Amino acid sequence: MRVITGSARGRVLAELPGLETRPTTGKMKEGLFSALQFDIEGRRVLDLFSGTGQLGIEALSRGASFCDFVDRNPAALAVTEKNVNTCGFQKQAGLYKLDWSAFLDRCREKYGLIFLDPPYHSGDLEKAMMRITEIDILVGNGIMACESPTEDVLPALPDLYEKKREYRYSRSKITLYRRRASL
Repeated sequence: MRVITGSARGRVLAELPGLETRPTTGKMKEGLFSALQFDIEGRRVLDLFSGTGQLGIEALSRGASFCDFVDRNPAALAVTEKNVNTCGFQKQAGLYKLDWSAFLDRCREKYGLIFLDPPYHSGDLEKAMMRITEIDILVGNGIMACESPTEDVLPALPDLYEKKREYRYSRSKITLYRRRASL
């Protein structure tokens, strides 16, 4: 795994051993960041199921102002911290060893970009999406990027959240939602 472009371009990121964590493939990451290229600069980012932290780190490399990395797995968070340090983003990163729901219960920040890539078939994606809309932590014109298996049907969100586009890659897809500035 490497950072694709930006200030940390080419840096090799550490990975978690074993099969417990499923990193976003390089092709998916390239497609996602191609779609987001004009929506990253200066934004605060939330990488809610961070795993290795590669999505949040890619956003920081492309000009995001700050990223909160959240993962309940201590080994995953240790790898994220190592990757953040490798890329020199220590001052632009918050690391939280918490379950996603505990983090959202305490969350007082607003984000311009949220990455959701939980373990497939756990039900956490749909629950996190609904909780994020309930507590309304996405700024106007902010984007929520959700990774899921291609066969999953994601829930309808409140009117403020507009489903923009789905990008399919083999057995996975990324669905982008944009929060309207107002109705």
